Amino acid sequence: MNASMLSYILLSCLLLSVQAEFCAVREIIRYTQRLLGDSSVSCPCRQTATSSCSCLPIPERGHELACFVDGTKHLMENTSSNPVITRLYLTFQALLDRSLCKRLAHGDQCQYETKGNVKEFLKKILTTYQEIDKFSA
Repeated sequence: MNASMLSYILLSCLLLSVQAEFCAVREIIRYTQRLLGDSSVSCPCRQTATSSCSCLPIPERGHELACFVDGTKHLMENTSSNPVITRLYLTFQALLDRSLCKRLAHGDQCQYETKGNVKEFLKKILTTYQEIDKFSA
């Protein structure tokens, strides 16, 4: 094995280890804060089938990522087109599919004890990622 091949292998391993810890923390915090300040995504939590914006899952510990995928998908499908919601959904889905964020459990089922309105759901995303950011610093 020559030196260039060894360098290539080491670089590949380094990139994979960096990718494994990728959680998109600052991006998710920034988008979530933007949505929390946007009144157009605010709607009440209604437990009726006819509601265009029903309640969103507030995940149990260890099921955050799957619930964030489900909740943002529901928001994306039931609110007017919002590129920030779409971006959040795609980011959460990629993190779940590729197991990129090792700091969040990767159960593929959303489990929750309660449901909340959009603001409660977004605040749960924000606090979860602020916690990750605090431990990463």
